[in-house]
Amino acid sequence: MTTVDIVDDTARFEQLRLEWNELLESSDADCLFLTWEWLHTWWKHLAHHRRLFIVVVRSNATLVAVAPLALTVPRGVGVLAPPSLEFLGTGVVGSDYLDVIVRRGAEREAFEVLATYLARERAVLRLAQCRARGSAVEALADVLRYNGWCESRRTTEACPFIRLVGHSWDSYLASLGSEHRYNFQRRLRNATKNLNVRFEQARSADQRRDALARLMTLHEMRWNARGGSEAFDTPALRRFHEEFSQLALESRWLRLFVLWLNEEPAAALYGFHYNHVFYFYQSGFDPRHQKHSTGLVAMGLAIKSAIEEGAQEYDLLHGREAYKFHWARDVRELDRLELYPPDVRALAMKRVDAMGRAARNGARRILPKTVADRIARVRRLGVGQMLYGSRAH
Repeated sequence: MTTVDIVDDTARFEQLRLEWNELLESSDADCLFLTWEWLHTWWKHLAHHRRLFIVVVRSNATLVAVAPLALTVPRGVGVLAPPSLEFLGTGVVGSDYLDVIVRRGAEREAFEVLATYLARERAVLRLAQCRARGSAVEALADVLRYNGWCESRRTTEACPFIRLVGHSWDSYLASLGSEHRYNFQRRLRNATKNLNVRFEQARSADQRRDALARLMTLHEMRWNARGGSEAFDTPALRRFHEEFSQLALESRWLRLFVLWLNEEPAAALYGFHYNHVFYFYQSGFDPRHQKHSTGLVAMGLAIKSAIEEGAQEYDLLHGREAYKFHWARDVRELDRLELYPPDVRALAMKRVDAMGRAARNGARRILPKTVADRIARVRRLGVGQMLYGSRAH
């Protein structure tokens, strides 16, 4: 017998931990950003005005699918608009590869059940940071379209990554462009020749706490001259990373490094090793050590560490920054899917969304970049989040 249930309170979400992670390991969506630890911590600190709406599918009491969603109900002038469902983890916290979690072998039944249930809710699905190809939500979208739903899809991000299978550190270095390889080796050689260099991983709770604080300080120092960064700039974000990094340490996923030059913290790198993938999440460095290219050195040493502990991939996550493509040659694209049920209000909302995108694209072409970026930032945060002063990265 197949049953569908909605988990809409934190206590029941907490109780799902063991089942959730067992299901994730038995699915094709298994990644760090879909773990119970990441999404539950996000819910505690960064959900803001959303309502919990996790769709749980069981077959003969066995968990076969989870759609990790949150509900947003329109307020103010948009009261006639239909509610929206988004993935947990959505927002500027930087969750990539968000998806529906489905047990291998149960996909067909699970997608049909999920599609039937979502059709009854008549909510618009706004699903960001999905793999452009091969995701479970793509298959779910196929079922919804067959049942009369309309879809809007666009590619929004790219995740550069490095295939490490079969590589030693030396063979990986040899695969890099000659200029980048020479630059890294020269910077590292000069630093170790003239300074006492340590690349230290946090392995205890005290080391984690100290290294995370240094990372946040160094990240802020790096970005101050460039107008600031959203990565750790609110109390809610800092609480999120304090809690999740401790959970990741306990699960042996945390890879938090500090690069020391003559006993001074010069750079830090924050990542995770999960399911044979090293996820590079964030970094920072002291501009006073810029001549040593400490960010470059820290990245190279982190990749070396990932290879030595058997990672099959080093994922630099979303962002088209030029420095990522010095290290990585392969790219995964991320899409945003918006799915509209066959409902008059939803189809009207589809037209409103299309006009809004056209207007924003026009504004980006006309306005100075700093103004356009500020408008985009306010839109990401939402008016309510701006008023209450907390948000995600």
